[in-house]
Amino acid sequence: MKDFNKLSERQRNILRYMEKYVTDHGFPPTIRQIGEATGINSTSVVNYNLNKLVQAGYLARSSHVARGLRLTQAVPGTDGKKAARVKLQPSNVQVRMYGHIFASEPVPVPEDYYPDPEDNIEVTASLLSGVDPAEAFALRVKGDSMVDAMIREGDIVILRSQQTANNGDMVAVWLEDRSETTLKYFYKEGSRIRLQPAHPHMQPIYVDPATCRVRGKVLSIIRQV
Repeated sequence: MKDFNKLSERQRNILRYMEKYVTDHGFPPTIRQIGEATGINSTSVVNYNLNKLVQAGYLARSSHVARGLRLTQAVPGTDGKKAARVKLQPSNVQVRMYGHIFASEPVPVPEDYYPDPEDNIEVTASLLSGVDPAEAFALRVKGDSMVDAMIREGDIVILRSQQTANNGDMVAVWLEDRSETTLKYFYKEGSRIRLQPAHPHMQPIYVDPATCRVRGKVLSIIRQV
C-alpha cells in the first residue's frame, strides 16, 4: 500500500471526506458529492483520482452498483495517527413504502400510491445493492403477470427511484395517457416501448414513449411465504 503522505493533497482530501461521509451516513458518497466537497469541478478528474486510490490500496471499487466505493484502510488523522475505524453500513435500513404496484394489465393508479411516512419498512442493506436508502422505495405487488420472474401476489419489490431504464430492466411505469401503472420488463423498440410480462399466457403491451414514465427500477424482491 502506498504511504498516505505520498498521495497528492487532492487524494488525501478525498479519503478524509469519504471517511467522514461514511461515518456520518453509513454508505459512501457519490462521485459528484466527492467533487463538490473537495473542490473538483470535473467528475472525470474525480474518477481519475479514485482509480489512483484503488491502485494505492485505499479503496475498493465496483462498477456494478451505485455508490460502489469502499474504504479498505483507516485514514490517518491530521496528527498522523490512525483515525477511528469507519462504521460499516447498518445491517438494516428504512425504505419508504409507496403502496401497491400491479403486475397485470395496466390499471388506474390507486389513491394510496403516494408514500405514507408511517408505512416505511425495514430491510437488510444488502437488498439495496449499494443504493442510498433515500433513493429507494418499496411497492407491494398485486397480480401475477411477473410470475415467471418469481414475483407473486403479495410480494414486495424494492426499487431505485429513477426516470430512465435500459432494455431488460424490470421497472414500475406510469402510463400518463391512461393514468395507469404497471410492473413489467422494459424494452425500447424503435418508435415504441414494449412492456413485457413474465407470464406464459400474457401478451406484451406496446406504448408510446411520450406517455410512458419510468418511476423506478427493481433492485430486489421480498417474497411472501
